[in-house]
Amino acid sequence: MSPAPSTKHQTVSRHLQFQLYAQIEIPKRGKVFNAPTDVELTPNDIVQPDLLVIMNERKQIIGPKRILGIPNLIVEILSESNPEHDRLLKFGMYSKASVPEYWIVDPHSETIEQWVLDFQSNYDRLGVHHESISISTIPNVNLNLMAIWDE
Repeated sequence: MSPAPSTKHQTVSRHLQFQLYAQIEIPKRGKVFNAPTDVELTPNDIVQPDLLVIMNERKQIIGPKRILGIPNLIVEILSESNPEHDRLLKFGMYSKASVPEYWIVDPHSETIEQWVLDFQSNYDRLGVHHESISISTIPNVNLNLMAIWDE
């Protein structure tokens, strides 16, 4: 069995989820899920992202036991023990599956790398954010990252 995520990982996850929930679920624009939630990208590719967002126009992919399709946004929080898993393996899976936006959160450096699909289904890095971030593919969602890092 894998060890549980660190308390810093869980704190960052909870703070991100709270801000996403406030801007997406409360106004009934979509749903925010946290791990462990199975996401079936393809019949052979099932992942459990740390956080994911599904807007109302894609809500049909929400099944009773898992997500059956591509979320609008996937967020992975790097673990100290295996950061390559999110930076390489999952990065490739999400790009291949055409996940529109992917964030890689680094709790140690207190940054979020923002990756967005281009027209050729390759990820372009829009930036590395420390203070604030807006979801590029979902209008009117802006997060205060200084509140994310605050323990």
